[in-house]
Amino acid sequence: MNETAIPVVIFCGGKGTRLKEETEWKPKPLVTVGERPIVWHIMKHYAHYGFNNFILTLGYKGHLIKEYFLRQTLFGSDFALKNGEVAERFSEGADNFNITFAETGEETETGERLLRAARYINADTFMATYGDGVANVNIAALLAFHRASGVLGTITGVHPTSKYGLVATDGNNLVTSFDQKPQLHDYVNGGFMVFRREALGYLRPGQPIEAALREMAEARQLALFPHEDFWHCMDTYKDYEDLNRLWRENPRWKIWDPSAL
Repeated sequence: MNETAIPVVIFCGGKGTRLKEETEWKPKPLVTVGERPIVWHIMKHYAHYGFNNFILTLGYKGHLIKEYFLRQTLFGSDFALKNGEVAERFSEGADNFNITFAETGEETETGERLLRAARYINADTFMATYGDGVANVNIAALLAFHRASGVLGTITGVHPTSKYGLVATDGNNLVTSFDQKPQLHDYVNGGFMVFRREALGYLRPGQPIEAALREMAEARQLALFPHEDFWHCMDTYKDYEDLNRLWRENPRWKIWDPSAL
């Protein structure tokens, strides 16, 4: 099987309750960074490395995600209408994405979403990530690392930024420094995961994918690919504002054609 035919599962079913200003009327993966939904940014990242076969696990307002991609060609193209139908298209605006839309339930946990979408995974290796985080992870290097590890699964370890300022003091309890929202030294799972198909056996109905990851770790079947560069998750409205500011000023995750959107 061609390496680039490896499918990429993106979890797109959550409600994003901490982003209510943006998610009351649309699902979290459709919250925009710049002019496009964050899930589009994630897909452009994978497609840059040649991985353009996607399985989107839908839940909350999933029909809007279907609608966005079904209409993307027209939204991004110049075209002529005659009698209410597209008569001529003057430019192509769609991305080269192959997408399977998998309805996995509105209240379903991520592990069960993956389990329900497993019938569409037609490869011995597949990738998976969350629909709300962007990074400049080298996907080719991640896949090579996973292949070399010999285990069932690999997660990408990233350093989160603290929500709080860290205070340092001396022996007399005098403040010596105040570090506002520092990057922490520990790793968290930043998504951008790779699995062998046998890893699906660790999934259980009603459980998040993290439960399966814990079991794999206990069985010494889970590796961590360290990523020391840019990663940012859209978890809160502040994250939404930060990502849109970065898009205007320095979109470090935009590794695809710099002349394109």
